[in-house]
Amino acid sequence: MINIFIGYDSDQDLAYEICKYSIKKHSNNKIRFFPLMKKFLISSDLYYRTDDKDVSTEFAFSRFLVPYLCNYQGWALFCDSDFLWTCDINELFQDLDPNIAVKCVKHDYKPKSDNKMEGKKQTVYPRKNWSSMIVFNCEHPSCKNLSVENVNSKSGAWLHRFEWCEDREIEAVGPEYNCLVGYYDLEKPKAIHFTDGGPWHNGYEKVEF
Repeated sequence: MINIFIGYDSDQDLAYEICKYSIKKHSNNKIRFFPLMKKFLISSDLYYRTDDKDVSTEFAFSRFLVPYLCNYQGWALFCDSDFLWTCDINELFQDLDPNIAVKCVKHDYKPKSDNKMEGKKQTVYPRKNWSSMIVFNCEHPSCKNLSVENVNSKSGAWLHRFEWCEDREIEAVGPEYNCLVGYYDLEKPKAIHFTDGGPWHNGYEKVEF
């Protein structure tokens, strides 16, 4: 059984449903889906951070609760809701190394605009978008640093720059598993990421892919 956590924005249910559908379409495995809904996490006393005006999604920080939500057991995948998958997601759960804490695409890019998704502020920081698709080794000691308290109190930099684990514990996977639309020239990406805006946003109806 594969546990998949997908970011959920209350005003972008369509994106979530398409992401979920694309995973199911290409997988023969049994998958459990969990939408990271802010209101549910708040009502469960798992999320109580003060709102940050610079974040562009409701799940900007709650993604780091995944190891806790898995009771620090097994492996799990998180991805943003603006992903469109074209491969069997089971590929990312092959040859797992117990010594690594996470697997992700180690992007090295600079956003082309100061805004995205119909005017939301585009923030720039080291290791940007590394956290938009993460395979967590939930039982790794470093993932246990992602406690409810730390996720709610530590800085965005500490979370998104993976300062809670050692660099040697971050395994790189190919960009085809997090193909940032407009930034990579890949003929057949396995996970298309509409990071600046998807076809459901005004002005992006004819975006690539």
